[in-house]
Amino acid sequence: MPTIPKPVVGAAPEGARDPDAAARAVREMFTSIAPRYDLLNHVLSFNVDRLWWRRTARTFAQVLAQPDSRVLDLCCGTGDMTFALRRQAGNSTAQILGADFSHAMLQRARLKSQKKEGQKEDQNQASQNGNTPRWIEADALRLPFPDQHFALVTSAFGFRNLADYDAGLCEIARVLRPGGECGILDFSEPKGVIGNLYRLYFKQILPRVGAMLSGVRGPYAYLPNSVERFPEPQEMLARMRAAGFSQATWTPYTFGIAGLYRGKKHERTGE
Repeated sequence: MPTIPKPVVGAAPEGARDPDAAARAVREMFTSIAPRYDLLNHVLSFNVDRLWWRRTARTFAQVLAQPDSRVLDLCCGTGDMTFALRRQAGNSTAQILGADFSHAMLQRARLKSQKKEGQKEDQNQASQNGNTPRWIEADALRLPFPDQHFALVTSAFGFRNLADYDAGLCEIARVLRPGGECGILDFSEPKGVIGNLYRLYFKQILPRVGAMLSGVRGPYAYLPNSVERFPEPQEMLARMRAAGFSQATWTPYTFGIAGLYRGKKHERTGE
């Protein structure tokens, strides 16, 4: 009997009829909000997002401390997770790369990087050690890197916007070396009383405030819908294991409003 292809599960902005259209819509949305993206992130999250990035970076401190380890921050946006990884790397020689398919967002990341280099007195030493972030415009589903290239791949609040989650996980697994680690930080939907308050804020208040401050309605109406569409933790962990990750775990942050998915690429076939 012919094999019936599995339905693609991924981001589905309003009006997008297929994965290619979904990817284009997501790129256009992030281009439209790039100028005020950082401000809105901090305001709408009450600055808790900074804690989430730091906590995620600390989780991978051991990898970041390894000499010359290659690190990719995928869907990096304006680079906040990338910068958190660089800070955690300290004086190690880890090579940290931020990648995103939105040119406008990467422009903001590069500008922030230049400002940080000018502001921090220890940046010269960091530059010599080779862990000053570098930036590349790239599609997360078609990465321009060879197999088994990175020791660590992270993604903070960007993986959820991929047009095909399974393809994204397989591409991460492809570019990771055996035993390499993956960390996906993204939103979730908490349960109970916290969940009710969260949904009220996320679906009613946040879209209005985001549209008012950015002047663009679409992206902040899309945000709660994208979180609702994103797989529940147990389903996401199953998808990670199917893509080739062992030791797949989910750690909730701040009552489960966000959480870190973590996995390790199989060391060998059949592990």
